[in-house]
Amino acid sequence: MERTPPPSGVQRRHWLQGVAAMGLAGPAWGQGTDPSTRKSDADRPHVVAQIADLSPDQQDVSRDFLVGSRTAWQEINARGGVQGRPVQHLTLETDGTPAGLQSAWQTAQRQAACIALSGCVGNTAASGLIALQAKAPGDAALPFVAPWLHDTAGISTATGSSDTVFDVFAGHEAQITHAIKNLASMGVQTVGVAYASASARRQSEAMVAHAAQSMALKVQALAPQGAAAKTGAGARVDQSIVLFIGGTPELFSFLDQLALPQGRQCYVVALADVNLQVLAQMGPTAAKASVIVTQAVPMVNASLPVVRSYREALARLYDEPPSPLGLAGYIAARYTAEVMGGINGPITRASMLAALQKRATLNIGGYTVSYQGRQRASAYVTQAMLTTAGRIIG
Repeated sequence: MERTPPPSGVQRRHWLQGVAAMGLAGPAWGQGTDPSTRKSDADRPHVVAQIADLSPDQQDVSRDFLVGSRTAWQEINARGGVQGRPVQHLTLETDGTPAGLQSAWQTAQRQAACIALSGCVGNTAASGLIALQAKAPGDAALPFVAPWLHDTAGISTATGSSDTVFDVFAGHEAQITHAIKNLASMGVQTVGVAYASASARRQSEAMVAHAAQSMALKVQALAPQGAAAKTGAGARVDQSIVLFIGGTPELFSFLDQLALPQGRQCYVVALADVNLQVLAQMGPTAAKASVIVTQAVPMVNASLPVVRSYREALARLYDEPPSPLGLAGYIAARYTAEVMGGINGPITRASMLAALQKRATLNIGGYTVSYQGRQRASAYVTQAMLTTAGRIIG
């Protein structure tokens, strides 16, 4: 089968909308058999729900992540499931509205057979789900495993019945620190920050300021630049390091409008919501600056067992190139399955929550998840760079 040509320009989201409509149609679908059609408890599949925000602003993140999770659950079921029972991977799509998110959450919450929420994506949906979880009765809360969450600072302070969120991936603050600390050693004192939208600024401004303060850097917010602005009409950027908060299409537009002083070298640092391979395919505008993109997972060309397993399963099951977001979705599902597999006795919502609250160290094919108390012991961050010559390094 021929591979679909990569999208060009800022049409990626329109292309994704069409793909999502074809491949992920409907408000919910599941892998496996509906538990209600089974005759005995021993035969019923475990149900794990994944809520995915497929609104225009989020679907370039959510779709890759979701395909990675689907790949993992299909692979797990092909190998016999978890403790001899298949896993029904129930996907609930949202449209980016609070009402849509609440409806999806209630659908999962009402399913008695659903033992956990796993790999919920993107950030706005994951943050909203945490707020909804906080309002749920303690004995009814779903374990919330490996969400794609930008701000993880408040998770480690949860106690008792509110301790239901278990992060696996490095948040934005850890990514910012990792990417900028080496660049800042060159004597830079001020970092420019560009936000893709007003909502991105509201969600991330305090976190960005905290990260900059920890590195003794000043932050200067750049004027918003609309996607419809003419090429070269963007505000002049004098900083040698610019942090960009947003997705791949917005970063493309930002680079297209970037105006630099003649001869000025500039590094644009973007975070894990950006797909560097897609950015490189979208056009030549990145030639104005070197683009560094962080990832909360290993490189997709790494030799770690979990990465090899992801690449092999993806090639076997889907006509998709590997991506960091897809690998993150794969790891989220694999981590969830590992916790399930370690439970002694029936796998239920309560036993799953109890197992997660132990926060035992798990090695997922070379990707280690460990904790100190309720806080992750380390933040796994890698990075790659798109040079001004158009080469991807890393």
